Amino acid sequence: MRQRHVFGTVFTLEAVIAGGVFLVVLAVLAWSLLRRRVRTAERPERLRVEAFYVGALAAFAVFLVAWTAWQNREEHPAAVPKPLRVDVTGFQWCWDFRYPQSAGHRRVTGTCKGKDMPTLVVPTGRSVQLRLTSRDVIHSFWVPGLRYKMDAFPDHVNTFTLTLDRAGRWRGRCAEFCGQRHWTMDFWIKAVPPKEYDRWAHGGTATA
Repeated sequence: MRQRHVFGTVFTLEAVIAGGVFLVVLAVLAWSLLRRRVRTAERPERLRVEAFYVGALAAFAVFLVAWTAWQNREEHPAAVPKPLRVDVTGFQWCWDFRYPQSAGHRRVTGTCKGKDMPTLVVPTGRSVQLRLTSRDVIHSFWVPGLRYKMDAFPDHVNTFTLTLDRAGRWRGRCAEFCGQRHWTMDFWIKAVPPKEYDRWAHGGTATA
Protein backbone atom coordinates (compact mmCIF):
# COMPACT_ATOMS: atom_id res chain seq x y z
CA MET A 1 0.00 0.00 0.00
CA ARG A 2 2.80 2.42 0.84
CA GLN A 3 4.44 1.71 -2.51
CA ARG A 4 1.16 2.48 -4.28
CA HIS A 5 0.81 5.78 -2.40
CA VAL A 6 4.40 6.81 -3.13
CA PHE A 7 4.05 5.84 -6.79
CA GLY A 8 0.87 7.87 -7.22
CA THR A 9 2.23 10.90 -5.37
CA VAL A 10 5.54 10.95 -7.25
CA PHE A 11 3.79 10.49 -10.58
CA THR A 12 1.43 13.41 -9.85
CA LEU A 13 4.29 15.64 -8.72
CA GLU A 14 6.40 14.80 -11.76
CA ALA A 15 3.46 15.45 -14.07
CA VAL A 16 2.82 18.86 -12.49
CA ILE A 17 6.50 19.83 -12.66
CA ALA A 18 6.86 18.57 -16.24
CA GLY A 19 3.77 20.55 -17.23
CA GLY A 20 5.14 23.66 -15.54
CA VAL A 21 8.53 23.31 -17.23
CA PHE A 22 6.83 22.82 -20.59
CA LEU A 23 4.81 26.01 -20.15
CA VAL A 24 7.89 27.97 -19.07
CA VAL A 25 9.89 26.74 -22.08
CA LEU A 26 6.98 27.53 -24.38
CA ALA A 27 6.66 31.04 -22.93
CA VAL A 28 10.39 31.71 -23.24
CA LEU A 29 10.38 30.46 -26.81
CA ALA A 30 7.44 32.67 -27.73
CA TRP A 31 9.06 35.63 -25.98
CA SER A 32 12.30 35.04 -27.88
CA LEU A 33 10.52 34.84 -31.23
CA LEU A 34 8.39 37.92 -30.71
CA ARG A 35 10.99 40.09 -29.03
CA ARG A 36 12.83 42.51 -31.23
CA ARG A 37 16.53 42.08 -31.70
CA VAL A 38 18.25 42.97 -28.47
CA ARG A 39 20.63 45.87 -28.62
CA THR A 40 24.12 45.43 -27.25
CA ALA A 41 23.29 47.51 -24.19
CA GLU A 42 20.37 45.19 -23.32
CA ARG A 43 22.38 41.98 -23.36
CA PRO A 44 23.22 41.97 -19.62
CA GLU A 45 19.48 42.00 -18.86
CA ARG A 46 18.93 39.04 -21.15
CA LEU A 47 21.73 37.14 -19.44
CA ARG A 48 20.10 37.74 -16.07
CA VAL A 49 16.80 36.36 -17.35
CA GLU A 50 18.51 33.28 -18.79
CA ALA A 51 20.44 32.72 -15.56
CA PHE A 52 17.21 32.89 -13.56
CA TYR A 53 15.53 30.44 -15.94
CA VAL A 54 18.39 27.91 -15.71
CA GLY A 55 18.57 28.29 -11.94
CA ALA A 56 14.83 27.71 -11.56
CA LEU A 57 15.00 24.50 -13.62
CA ALA A 58 17.99 23.27 -11.62
CA ALA A 59 16.16 23.98 -8.36
CA PHE A 60 13.13 22.03 -9.59
CA ALA A 61 15.34 19.07 -10.52
CA VAL A 62 17.15 19.04 -7.17
CA PHE A 63 13.87 19.29 -5.27
CA LEU A 64 12.34 16.41 -7.24
CA VAL A 65 15.31 14.10 -6.68
CA ALA A 66 15.53 14.94 -2.97
CA TRP A 67 11.79 14.57 -2.40
CA THR A 68 11.64 11.23 -4.22
CA ALA A 69 14.59 9.89 -2.21
CA TRP A 70 12.93 11.02 1.02
CA GLN A 71 9.64 9.33 0.15
CA ASN A 72 11.43 6.07 -0.67
CA ARG A 73 13.79 6.09 2.29
CA GLU A 74 14.26 2.86 4.20
CA GLU A 75 12.57 2.68 7.57
CA HIS A 76 14.24 0.67 10.32
CA PRO A 77 11.84 0.00 13.19
CA ALA A 78 13.22 -1.35 16.44
CA ALA A 79 11.94 -4.88 15.82
CA VAL A 80 11.08 -6.11 12.34
CA PRO A 81 9.23 -9.44 12.23
CA LYS A 82 10.47 -12.01 9.78
CA PRO A 83 8.63 -11.67 6.44
CA LEU A 84 5.98 -14.22 5.65
CA ARG A 85 7.14 -16.36 2.74
CA VAL A 86 4.81 -17.39 -0.07
CA ASP A 87 6.02 -19.46 -3.02
CA VAL A 88 4.17 -18.39 -6.17
CA THR A 89 4.27 -20.63 -9.24
CA GLY A 90 2.72 -19.69 -12.54
CA PHE A 91 1.70 -22.41 -14.96
CA GLN A 92 -0.44 -22.77 -18.06
CA TRP A 93 -2.91 -21.40 -17.19
CA CYS A 94 -3.28 -20.61 -13.52
CA TRP A 95 -1.38 -20.00 -10.26
CA ASP A 96 -0.17 -22.03 -7.32
CA PHE A 97 0.43 -20.40 -3.90
CA ARG A 98 2.32 -22.33 -1.21
CA TYR A 99 2.91 -21.25 2.39
CA PRO A 100 5.95 -23.22 3.63
CA GLN A 101 5.87 -21.50 7.05
CA SER A 102 2.24 -22.36 7.80
CA ALA A 103 0.96 -25.41 9.63
CA GLY A 104 0.73 -28.24 7.14
CA HIS A 105 2.42 -26.12 4.45
CA ARG A 106 -0.88 -24.78 3.21
CA ARG A 107 -1.37 -24.61 -0.55
CA VAL A 108 -3.88 -22.72 -2.70
CA THR A 109 -4.36 -23.35 -6.41
CA GLY A 110 -7.10 -23.53 -9.00
CA THR A 111 -7.96 -23.90 -12.66
CA CYS A 112 -8.63 -20.20 -13.41
CA LYS A 113 -11.81 -21.30 -15.18
CA GLY A 114 -14.94 -19.38 -14.34
CA LYS A 115 -15.02 -18.67 -10.61
CA ASP A 116 -12.25 -21.16 -9.76
CA MET A 117 -9.66 -18.46 -9.15
CA PRO A 118 -6.96 -19.02 -6.49
CA THR A 119 -6.73 -16.48 -3.68
CA LEU A 120 -3.43 -15.33 -2.21
CA VAL A 121 -4.25 -14.61 1.45
CA VAL A 122 -1.87 -12.35 3.39
CA PRO A 123 -1.98 -10.63 6.80
CA THR A 124 -2.20 -6.86 7.08
CA GLY A 125 0.69 -4.93 8.58
CA ARG A 126 3.28 -7.64 7.93
CA SER A 127 5.87 -7.91 5.18
CA VAL A 128 5.20 -10.74 2.76
CA GLN A 129 8.01 -12.08 0.60
CA LEU A 130 6.75 -13.53 -2.68
CA ARG A 131 9.08 -15.97 -4.42
CA LEU A 132 8.03 -16.24 -8.05
CA THR A 133 8.83 -18.96 -10.53
CA SER A 134 7.19 -20.72 -13.48
CA ARG A 135 6.48 -24.33 -14.24
CA ASP A 136 6.58 -23.96 -18.02
CA VAL A 137 6.79 -20.61 -19.87
CA ILE A 138 7.28 -16.98 -18.82
CA HIS A 139 4.39 -15.52 -16.83
CA SER A 140 3.99 -12.16 -15.12
CA PHE A 141 2.44 -11.64 -11.67
CA TRP A 142 0.53 -8.35 -11.84
CA VAL A 143 -1.84 -6.65 -9.39
CA PRO A 144 -2.85 -3.37 -11.10
CA GLY A 145 -4.64 -1.95 -8.06
CA LEU A 146 -1.52 -2.29 -5.91
CA ARG A 147 1.09 -1.30 -8.54
CA TYR A 148 2.90 -4.64 -8.14
CA LYS A 149 4.27 -6.51 -11.15
CA MET A 150 7.07 -9.03 -11.60
CA ASP A 151 7.89 -11.72 -14.16
CA ALA A 152 8.06 -15.42 -13.33
CA PHE A 153 10.64 -17.47 -15.26
CA PRO A 154 11.14 -21.24 -15.50
CA ASP A 155 14.07 -22.53 -13.40
CA HIS A 156 14.55 -19.14 -11.78
CA VAL A 157 13.19 -17.41 -8.66
CA ASN A 158 12.37 -13.71 -8.51
CA THR A 159 11.51 -12.20 -5.14
CA PHE A 160 9.82 -9.04 -3.97
CA THR A 161 8.23 -7.92 -0.73
CA LEU A 162 4.86 -6.29 -0.23
CA THR A 163 3.16 -4.91 2.88
CA LEU A 164 -0.57 -4.16 2.92
CA ASP A 165 -1.72 -1.85 5.68
CA ARG A 166 -5.46 -2.39 5.32
CA ALA A 167 -7.80 -5.28 4.68
CA GLY A 168 -9.20 -5.67 1.20
CA ARG A 169 -9.28 -7.73 -1.95
CA TRP A 170 -7.61 -6.98 -5.28
CA ARG A 171 -7.70 -8.80 -8.59
CA GLY A 172 -4.47 -9.87 -10.22
CA ARG A 173 -3.64 -11.37 -13.59
CA CYS A 174 -0.86 -12.61 -15.81
CA ALA A 175 0.60 -9.73 -17.81
CA GLU A 176 2.78 -11.84 -20.13
CA PHE A 177 1.16 -13.60 -23.10
CA CYS A 178 1.65 -17.29 -22.34
CA GLY A 179 -0.60 -19.22 -24.66
CA GLN A 180 -4.18 -20.15 -25.45
CA ARG A 181 -5.80 -19.38 -22.09
CA HIS A 182 -3.54 -16.51 -21.04
CA TRP A 183 -6.56 -14.23 -20.69
CA THR A 184 -8.09 -16.46 -17.98
CA MET A 185 -5.04 -16.39 -15.67
CA ASP A 186 -6.62 -14.21 -12.99
CA PHE A 187 -6.31 -14.54 -9.23
CA TRP A 188 -7.25 -12.69 -6.06
CA ILE A 189 -4.99 -11.24 -3.40
CA LYS A 190 -6.79 -10.78 -0.09
CA ALA A 191 -5.41 -8.99 2.98
CA VAL A 192 -6.99 -9.90 6.31
CA PRO A 193 -6.24 -8.97 9.96
CA PRO A 194 -3.39 -11.00 11.53
CA LYS A 195 -5.66 -13.06 13.81
CA GLU A 196 -7.89 -14.00 10.91
CA TYR A 197 -4.83 -14.92 8.86
CA ASP A 198 -3.55 -17.16 11.66
CA ARG A 199 -6.88 -19.01 11.74
CA TRP A 200 -6.79 -19.41 7.97
CA ALA A 201 -3.17 -20.63 8.02
CA HIS A 202 -4.19 -23.35 10.47
CA GLY A 203 -6.93 -24.66 8.20
CA GLY A 204 -9.72 -22.15 8.69
CA THR A 205 -11.35 -19.88 6.15
CA ALA A 206 -10.86 -16.18 5.46
CA THR A 207 -13.89 -13.94 5.12
CA ALA A 208 -14.77 -12.79 1.63
